[in-house]
Amino acid sequence: METIALLGFVLNPILAIVFCINLVAVMKKVKREEETQRNTFWMSVTSAFIVFSLLIILSA
Repeated sequence: METIALLGFVLNPILAIVFCINLVAVMKKVKREEETQRNTFWMSVTSAFIVFSLLIILSA
């Protein structure tokens, strides 16, 4: 569990940027009525890792 906490500490800023970029891409695609499956998948993965790593860090 400590390795996940350390990875989260290092990767969370990067994953937050990836999440924001995908969020903007999804909003643009929704406006143009395009498919958003790929961006939605990456948003789900990054947000799940961010939340999971923060929970591990806070529970320690």
